[in-house]
Amino acid sequence: MADRALVLGGGGVTGIAWELGLLCGLRDEGVDLTTAELVIGTSAGSAVGAQITGGADLADLYAREANAHADSPSKEKAVTLDLDRMMASIAAVAAGATSALELRARIGRLAREADTVPEAERLDIIASRLPSAEWPARSLLITGVDTETGELVVWSRESGVPLVSAVAASCAVPIVWPPVTIDGHRYMDGGVRSGTNADLAAGADAVVVIAPMGDAPAFSGTGLPAELAELGATVRTAVVRPDEAALAAIGPNVLDPSRRSAAAQAGRAQAKQVAEQVRDAWI
Repeated sequence: MADRALVLGGGGVTGIAWELGLLCGLRDEGVDLTTAELVIGTSAGSAVGAQITGGADLADLYAREANAHADSPSKEKAVTLDLDRMMASIAAVAAGATSALELRARIGRLAREADTVPEAERLDIIASRLPSAEWPARSLLITGVDTETGELVVWSRESGVPLVSAVAASCAVPIVWPPVTIDGHRYMDGGVRSGTNADLAAGADAVVVIAPMGDAPAFSGTGLPAELAELGATVRTAVVRPDEAALAAIGPNVLDPSRRSAAAQAGRAQAKQVAEQVRDAWI
C-alpha cells in the first residue's frame, strides 16, 4: 500500500509548466510532493510524473519552463486547440452511444482517422521532455485509453512498455495528436477517461491531486469529486486547481508553448496560497 499518492492531471503544455511551477513553489514552502510513494500521471501529468521521478532536479525542471520563450530552442510544436470543433466532432459520434466505454471507443475511431503529425515526430517531441527514457525505480503509473475498445490502460515499470511510448500515448489528445502504437494496439490520451484518474490512488493514506483542468468529468461519466469519494472518507486529500491568476497566465489554448513561462511562474506564485492546505493532507 502506498502511504502517499501524488495525482498529476492533464492540461497540455501549459499544464506541464503550471504543475512544475506549483511543485517547485510547494517545495520552497516546505512541502515536497515529489517524495510521494506513488505518482499517477494522466496526459500532461504523465510527462510531469516521468520528469519528477526521472532523476532531474525540480529546480532545473522549473527553470526549463519558466525560461521558455518564443525564441527558445524547443521541439514543442504550436497547435491551435479548437475546442468547439473538437466537441462538435465528438457530439456527432456520441449520438446513440449506450455507455461511456462505447463513447470512448467512438472517440478512438476519430483519433485514428484524424490527419495529424506522424507518430514518430510526436514520439521525438515527448522524448525531448523527459530527463530519462527509462522507467524510474519509484512507483509511477501512466494512463491511456485503447482507441479500439475505449478501455483504460495503466502502464508501469512492470508493463514492459517503453516510457516514452507510454507518456506519448497518455498525451495523445484525440484529433490533435496521433494515437501511439504499443504492441499492435493504438492508444490515446488518458484524459479521455478522466482528467485525473484519481481513483487509481485507492489504498493510499494521503492523496494530493494537481488538476490543471479542474473537475471536468471527461468521458468517464464521473468526475474528480466522485473519484475522491471512491478513495474513502478516512483518506486525507487535497486538490489544487489553477487560481484566477494562473488561468489568465495559461490562457485559452493549453497547447500553446509560448505560454509555458507565464504558466510556470503563476504555478510557483500560487503555491504560497495553497501550501497550508496541501501540508495538512500530506504530512
